[in-house]
Formats: sequence, C-alpha cells, structure tokens
Amino acid sequence: MTNEVPHPYSITVEPLNKPEGHFGWALRKHGKLAERSDRAFTSEAKAFEAAMKAIERNETGFGSR
Repeated sequence: MTNEVPHPYSITVEPLNKPEGHFGWALRKHGKLAERSDRAFTSEAKAFEAAMKAIERNETGFGSR
C-alpha cells in the first residue's frame, strides 16, 4: 500500500484525549471535512491506513445506494 494521498484529499491524524495513547483521523476533500473516524486506533499508522480505506470507499462508491 502506498502512503501517497490522492488529490484532492488530505488526511490529518491526531492523538485523542480519551483514551490516551490512541489516535483518530480526519479526511478532507478540497479542504472541507468529508469524513472523520468514529473509533480510536492504537497507532498513527493504523489510523492512517483506515483513512486511506475511507478514501477508497469514497472514490469507488462502495456501500452507497
């Protein structure tokens, strides 16, 4: 898997206050919030991987009606 985020998306991975030591992500498209994680991840790498999967879902339309 590549770590390059496709244009026009950007990913922000930040530590969470609760639970401590966990991370969350925010996905932006053209600078506007498109999606945010609703669960905590134990590492930055796992949070980034989940955000990349969210981009794939958005691009393919998987799960949409």
